[in-house]
Amino acid sequence: MKVSKALTIAGSDSGGGAGIQADLKTFQEFGVYGMSVLTAVTAQNTTGVQGVFPVLLEGIEAQLQSIGSDLNPHAVKTGMLYSGEYIERTAYYMRKFGWNNVVVDPVMIAKGGATLLGKEATDAMKTYMLPIAKIITPNIPEAEALTGIKIDCEEARAEAAKVLFDGGADYVVIKGGHYDGSGEYVSDLLYNGVEMAELVEKRIDTKNTHGTGCTFSAAITAELAYGKTAESAIEHAKKFIQNAIAHRIDVGSGHGPVNHFVYRRIALEQY
Repeated sequence: MKVSKALTIAGSDSGGGAGIQADLKTFQEFGVYGMSVLTAVTAQNTTGVQGVFPVLLEGIEAQLQSIGSDLNPHAVKTGMLYSGEYIERTAYYMRKFGWNNVVVDPVMIAKGGATLLGKEATDAMKTYMLPIAKIITPNIPEAEALTGIKIDCEEARAEAAKVLFDGGADYVVIKGGHYDGSGEYVSDLLYNGVEMAELVEKRIDTKNTHGTGCTFSAAITAELAYGKTAESAIEHAKKFIQNAIAHRIDVGSGHGPVNHFVYRRIALEQY
């Protein structure tokens, strides 16, 4: 039996809604064998982040070496890489092992606006990760940080997408969730170097959106691991995350996670 394998290189979310936990849950839902390289441990729950504790760089390198020497993944995604040095070394091992289906979720700025990566790390992201990214999936603040473009209209978002493509990414998806929350629809922008396409879904009124970006990029990665095209992977991931938000689960007292087992829940409801 052939097994499709996907690797996530990211931080741990002790609350289970984002980070490596969200990625592995998503891989499992897509029927992909999930592997992980842990970059940092976070103490967090639905009310916020209480602490961040980075893994030693030598520990990250050892994990990457272990995966690359025995369990070559069909697709890889990155999440929180913590620092410029961590980004540079991660990119080095990706090149060393020839990992091509790379999905970069540039976890730089949280939904609340908190900066997670400094300028040094932002520069490293542009220098080392963009050139090896098959797909990059920034939110609007992250796209602004990576391009220096203030995204306050569709023209600016299109310009930012072109800059990210020119930086080396094969496909750019700039997510639209940070636009005015009063709109009826949410639109992500997809650029492949030739055409711009809008991925539009109805906006869902919910506070349970923790892990949206991680889950979306993990779903793309899982589909790439199966051998799907980038466009097909992005399209299916968009449908998955839309359903994961729509079929809410209530966990904790703050901003809860998306529903990673949404397709099983839908199947049970239809049974």
